[in-house]
Amino acid sequence: MPHRPSPEDERLWAELGLDVELHARILESISANFERQVESRSGRPDGMAYFDGVIHGSHGARVREVMTRKKEGAKFVGTFCVYVPEEILIALGTVHLALCGGTAASIPYAEGKFPRNMCPLVKSTLGLALSGTCPYGPLEDLAVGETTCDAKKKTWDVLGREGGFHVLELPQKKGPADRALWLEEVREFARRIEDLNGAKLEEERLRGAVRLMNRKRRALARMHELRKAERPSLSGTDALVVMQVALIDDPERFTGRLESLNGELAARVETGIGALPEGRRRIMIAGCPSVLGFWKIHHLVETVGGIVVVDESCTGTRYFKGLVDETADGLEGLIEAVADRYMTIDCSCFSPNTERMESAVRTAGDYRVDGVVQSILHACHTYNVEAIAMADALKAAGIPSIKIETDYSEEDVGPLQIRIEAFMESLEFRRGD
Repeated sequence: MPHRPSPEDERLWAELGLDVELHARILESISANFERQVESRSGRPDGMAYFDGVIHGSHGARVREVMTRKKEGAKFVGTFCVYVPEEILIALGTVHLALCGGTAASIPYAEGKFPRNMCPLVKSTLGLALSGTCPYGPLEDLAVGETTCDAKKKTWDVLGREGGFHVLELPQKKGPADRALWLEEVREFARRIEDLNGAKLEEERLRGAVRLMNRKRRALARMHELRKAERPSLSGTDALVVMQVALIDDPERFTGRLESLNGELAARVETGIGALPEGRRRIMIAGCPSVLGFWKIHHLVETVGGIVVVDESCTGTRYFKGLVDETADGLEGLIEAVADRYMTIDCSCFSPNTERMESAVRTAGDYRVDGVVQSILHACHTYNVEAIAMADALKAAGIPSIKIETDYSEEDVGPLQIRIEAFMESLEFRRGD
């Protein structure tokens, strides 16, 4: 996402029927934030260049790649949530990526139709579509939504659940009846993708997709394991970039590049090369996902003396925790194994959700965090209300925390920096520094 889009990119956007001038302005805004909050840091691992390139090419090179795959006969599916079973999409040869927007620049175009006091993630995503600046919309064969929150599921009603839209009904509890409901949703999803591709799901292809996704999850888990080091060799902001790329890049290529980066990170840990100066407070960021375009909170934490060592979010541990059983028997057994793995994700949409509290406290201990920043997007009621229970669980475990409510704009950077700085100072006082 360069400040000045190339003529090639502008021709691409015009070919897709986008508002080229508006699109360029929105990308300029995102690019400026990325360069200031991410790329400006010195001493970054060499392997991050690939992931930076994917971010920069998300509205250019990656779009051309999707177009090429479509010309070869592949179908393209846009997703909005980590509950969408990627294994089924891969097994049927489908190109897929997350469509979530993380920029404030597109939000006004959504507020002309949708409520202002609605989740900025939903508004940013819709704003890109409604303003004619999402390059993937014209290429989409199917979009897949899910019912993780009221804002999303009512938005799907407005957009229409027929034709090019599919909704996964996610249960709100995790009992036997809920598992049965979810398993049938996954089976129905598989049938929908079969119809889209005009092909049947085959056991060996699904097993191969399961192995690929498990390999991807293991690579992400390895990256996070390296972040447990006394002096992490990867900043939290760079780790977030890797997680954002995980949602939009080709899974096999991404995994290979991450495995290479992990080798570099391990060597840096071995030789004592840290991502940031020593003596930083180890911070876990918990709560809402930080999708592409949103690096503000990580940047602020690492600007005022902290280092983010783990993210308890869908752009963090929730994306890669838990593997699918590769030894499941037969096609139906594999489908059940896939459904079971996704059911372990501890989103705030579930109630009761003691599983998430226990996992967060355990993760904070594993990464030896000094404090937790709960990053909550405005109007995200599930995470905001659940922040009460999270704060109580962390307090009982002796872990200080602070809740930050924000959106994708830069208008609150000053006040947020003051609050986060004060939190860091309280952690230093607590440790007697």
